[in-house]
Amino acid sequence: MLILALMLAATVPPGAPECVMPDGTRVQLELALTDEEKQLGLMFRDTLPADRGMLFIYEADGPLEFWMKNTFIPLDFVWVSASGEVVDVRADVQPCRSDPCPAYGSSKPARAVLEVNAGFASAHGVRPGDRLMFNKVPGFPVSGGKR
Repeated sequence: MLILALMLAATVPPGAPECVMPDGTRVQLELALTDEEKQLGLMFRDTLPADRGMLFIYEADGPLEFWMKNTFIPLDFVWVSASGEVVDVRADVQPCRSDPCPAYGSSKPARAVLEVNAGFASAHGVRPGDRLMFNKVPGFPVSGGKR
């Protein structure tokens, strides 16, 4: 049993950024901070582990639009305010195989977008108005961030 516990502990890098859902579920995050990281996102991946996601963080609140060009796995998009409040959720967004690919935006300005596997938001009860907690994500949420 001790060996199993040590093996599981070794799979999560210490100090890895994470998001804690309202139900307590933890999601290990990849951060998309640079323009290049944001442009690539989760494109060209065949899988995304169930406990993983990608967080895209922007400098200012705004209408953030995403598309699924060259993304091979269905995703949920969760738009988040600067303070960590969920402002919108788009569930089960399907990959786009040919142009033109639709863009998906939030109904309200957001500071960040969390991408997780399709069905994740519903399975964990993530809805607008919920507050997500972020650990070890530099500068996010923003102290005194606007809604």
